[in-house]
Amino acid sequence: MTEYTYILNSADPVVFYGVNNSNIRLLRVLFPKIKIMARGNTIKATGDEVSLADFDEKIVLLEKHATEFNDLNETVITDIVKGKLKEEVKPNNLILHGLNGKPITARTANQEQLLADFDKNDLMFATGPAGSGKTYTAIALAVRALKNKQVRKIILSRPAVEAGEKLGFLPGDMKDKIDPYLQPLYDALEDMIPPFKLREYLETHVIQIAPLAFMRGRTLSDAVIILDEAQNTTPQQIKMFLTRLGFNSKMIVTGDMTQIDLPASQQSGLIHAMRVLKNVKGISFIEFNKKDIIRHKLVSRIVEAYDELDKEKTPNS
Repeated sequence: MTEYTYILNSADPVVFYGVNNSNIRLLRVLFPKIKIMARGNTIKATGDEVSLADFDEKIVLLEKHATEFNDLNETVITDIVKGKLKEEVKPNNLILHGLNGKPITARTANQEQLLADFDKNDLMFATGPAGSGKTYTAIALAVRALKNKQVRKIILSRPAVEAGEKLGFLPGDMKDKIDPYLQPLYDALEDMIPPFKLREYLETHVIQIAPLAFMRGRTLSDAVIILDEAQNTTPQQIKMFLTRLGFNSKMIVTGDMTQIDLPASQQSGLIHAMRVLKNVKGISFIEFNKKDIIRHKLVSRIVEAYDELDKEKTPNS
């Protein structure tokens, strides 16, 4: 008898094992000559060498499927073990599969442009109104690069612009104080990565979410780096951020020019940077618009109404 050990490196054990270890119980049925035990991210099997060689081949395919689709069910397991799984035809605009295998795709022309530019450029500016999917698409591209082992980490950042409250007066430690600013980034990640795996990535700093001020002095290599809400940076802050770009890294800067929360006397760093860098080779600029808004239909109407109001305003209003 031979003992074999397999470590789940990329798949979430909760997804791989199934509810109440149902997938492991199925594997025991499909491999009756092998004794299979699973704990944490480690699977141990004992049996003859021929059966273990077959088990090794199939377990690799099972983890690959669980990693790509964030899902593993009885039908898929049976088909893979019996060699009957058909290769799925993927849509051209697919970015990755989220929770329970839900496909996350580029749903508008500008989202598809960001998808295409990601492969060709190391720095991208994506600007446009709320709900146009610029940040969500950027995070999906980052998660895909991480899952495909193109990078080793994801770094997500936002400027912590204070809206009426000073950070020092908010309750809790520093993480408690800054997390409300970063919650939209957590929300997107929770759509794409199973909870157990996301928690692991955050604890091991494979995924880092931090205010813009925490970027100072760092060189960010082997990473996808995203700066969200960049319209609320100063020219000095965004220059500091852009110069953090290291080797084998990509950077996406997102923002909405109509939602600048800086004091009226302060110039937006996003507007300044786009003007300074407009002719620099290797940088792409994608301008999202109302047609890209994919939230509730009222969001498009709200954005349109405020746009009309801005057009009507006079300097004295």
